[in-house]
Amino acid sequence: MASSGKTVEEIKLETIEGTAESFKEFGQVIGPTPDDEDFGPQDAQLVLSEGIPRLYIMTLDCRSLKFSSITHHARVTQCLGSIGGHVWYLGVAKPSLVEPDQVEADKGSNAVQSHDGHFYIPPAIEDVRVFRFSGPKFVKLNMGTWHAGPLFNPQIKMDFYNLELSNTHHVDQTTHYFRKDCGDVKNGKVMFTFAE
Repeated sequence: MASSGKTVEEIKLETIEGTAESFKEFGQVIGPTPDDEDFGPQDAQLVLSEGIPRLYIMTLDCRSLKFSSITHHARVTQCLGSIGGHVWYLGVAKPSLVEPDQVEADKGSNAVQSHDGHFYIPPAIEDVRVFRFSGPKFVKLNMGTWHAGPLFNPQIKMDFYNLELSNTHHVDQTTHYFRKDCGDVKNGKVMFTFAE
């Protein structure tokens, strides 16, 4: 029972190993390539044209292997990777961006307009997945891919490199909370959990 008296519905997810094939609906998994190899489809296909790119190292701690909300960026791809290749996890759901003319054409649509102005369909509980990543690789999230994380063992601290835009978190960040007011459960909120 949550402190507000509402129930929390726990949904246990199976972890999927993050590979180029298993992750392709959400983005790319990029591994090492020889130095003399030319740019191609094996490289991160980036969209960073809406502002100033920002590449930085973020230190994270007090993470856990659960989440109840998920975020997307509608105007930029994002790259994340563990420095040192340590094991980490990412909750995801497929992009669900909707063009304004589609919303206008479909009056019965359950599209929502974000505070940033774009339209999207809230992700469904059954569409959420959790991927495991390790080793010398990083992930590139497609524009609009819903994500929760990086997540990892809560007893450690980890450093991640992050490539996005300099103002992504101020002008292009939409968060969906899996709660009853979104029609996902009848009482309270949803908490996704998974095991290492």
